[in-house]
Amino acid sequence: MSLADSIEKRAQEFAARYKSVHDQISRVIVGHDDIVHGVLTCLFVGGHCLLEGVPGLGKTLLVRTLAETLSLDFSRIQFTPDLMPADILGTNMIVEDPDGRRRFEFQKGPVFTQICLADEINRATPKTQSAMLEAMQEKSITAGGNHYKLDAPFFVMATQNPLEQEGTYPLPEAQLDRFFFKLMVGYSSRADLNMILDRTTRGEVIVPEKVMDGREIVEWQKLVREVIIAPHVQDYITRLILATHPEGPFAQPITNQYLRWGSSPRGAQSVALAAKVRALLAGRYNVSFEDIRRVFLPALRHRVILNFEAEAENINPDDVLLELLQKVPEKADDMAAA
Repeated sequence: MSLADSIEKRAQEFAARYKSVHDQISRVIVGHDDIVHGVLTCLFVGGHCLLEGVPGLGKTLLVRTLAETLSLDFSRIQFTPDLMPADILGTNMIVEDPDGRRRFEFQKGPVFTQICLADEINRATPKTQSAMLEAMQEKSITAGGNHYKLDAPFFVMATQNPLEQEGTYPLPEAQLDRFFFKLMVGYSSRADLNMILDRTTRGEVIVPEKVMDGREIVEWQKLVREVIIAPHVQDYITRLILATHPEGPFAQPITNQYLRWGSSPRGAQSVALAAKVRALLAGRYNVSFEDIRRVFLPALRHRVILNFEAEAENINPDDVLLELLQKVPEKADDMAAA
């Protein structure tokens, strides 16, 4: 078998296994196909996902269904205003030995899992939200002077309500940047809503099958990183990211008008990795410009910060990012000359 045939076979295997997980989720979740693809993309690159939408749209059900489809440990943390960091990470407890001696023993919190559902994460205070930072970035926890490694794969799925609702706190920018994607969950269509009623009001119980374990997920995460990005395609990602920086050399007029801060390098990493997943699903081992455009919004919408003028004019991050996709050319003049 030639190298090209081997590469094509691996891409086809990934697409088939990806579809098996997607099909099991679709047995329970009606519609929201882009959201399901976004969640699975985060899973197969080793990132974390933030779902935003009003209550009742199925965000929590989606996460629970994903956990049922995978042979991974699962825990749920319901974020509330009185939740403390120790309730998430764990705390030292006094335990008594059989001989009567007392000692401190660390009791692990619910974050010690593989799939962690952070439900309504913006209902808790920023101090408690920030307790997740080390776990999300380093896949480890430091508590009581000791360092604890989390099991791989470790995947945080957080849901949040729109900030306009009462009892919500904005997530700190540093924590938002730890999320690979931010997905906006909208309302169901007429046909989907009718199907939801058929499935949920007639006593039917659909239980998805477990089709993948942690070892296989880690192997696919390694494969994703092997996908090739040509220099001129990678430069397109770089210029898109630099175009979000106000007053920078690649900034567009809309950037200077409406953005206060642009994306961090983590945004570029997210676009590149998500585009690699799209390439594999298309049976390719190299990233295209279209792959980049397909993942640009969910990877960047939570990494750019609007200024007061944008808020006053009802401009949202997607408006700015969509215009950047139109204005930034795929090929740079300096690279074309070279």
